Amino acid sequence: MNKEKKQVVTPDNLKEIAVMTIAVGIIAAAVYFFLIPSQTSISSVSALAIIIAHYVPLHVSTVTMILNVVLLLIGFITCGKEFGAKTVYTSILLPLYLAVFEHVFPESLTNSTELDVLCYVLVVSFGLSILFNMNASSGGLDIVAKIMNKYLHVELGKAMSISGMCVALSSALIYDKKAVVLSVLGTYFNGIVLDHFIFGQNVKRRVCIITKYEEEVRRFILHELHSGATFYEAVGAYNMQKY
Repeated sequence: MNKEKKQVVTPDNLKEIAVMTIAVGIIAAAVYFFLIPSQTSISSVSALAIIIAHYVPLHVSTVTMILNVVLLLIGFITCGKEFGAKTVYTSILLPLYLAVFEHVFPESLTNSTELDVLCYVLVVSFGLSILFNMNASSGGLDIVAKIMNKYLHVELGKAMSISGMCVALSSALIYDKKAVVLSVLGTYFNGIVLDHFIFGQNVKRRVCIITKYEEEVRRFILHELHSGATFYEAVGAYNMQKY
């Protein structure tokens, strides 16, 4: 009797792949249209690739691919197969997007360094938040941030800021003082905005109500607010009286 083969590809898998593809496209657009023209180095392996590309005869897309492969191996070992497998896909896709943009589109949309930095922070944070919420990343410094989040329990935005500061400061090798300052500020605000996109829309608030009218409060919460509630029995520390 033949055993049924397990279904490998499901509608949920296809949806996940499609969402990751779109998210990586958003990140690649942020890098190409805003980060590269701004001539700053803000919290990404692509920014590091821009610096390295000034010293080696390779395109930014090629350097990005090389750096991603190295960090990807580290991500597989430290963050598990699911994270690693998804990041393999996004890491390959990101430089492919960049390669297409390099041959098709003009570089700058704003012709302003400050606007480029602002737009990059907003757009890339949105794309990264989608990937992080799917237990994936775009590779590069995202892997470093994920490792810090997993083992050091640092919030992803703060982890991105910490890991990105080294890249931002390295921009002094090829850029002027203004670019270095914008790189540092952009990296810092990128972490704040990233945390907002990841956690800001899913904030849960806990309200503690101390009352003798628990039945009335219970009915109001359940039937008027259409929410849930949990009762706790409290004991006063001074007289050990139950409330």
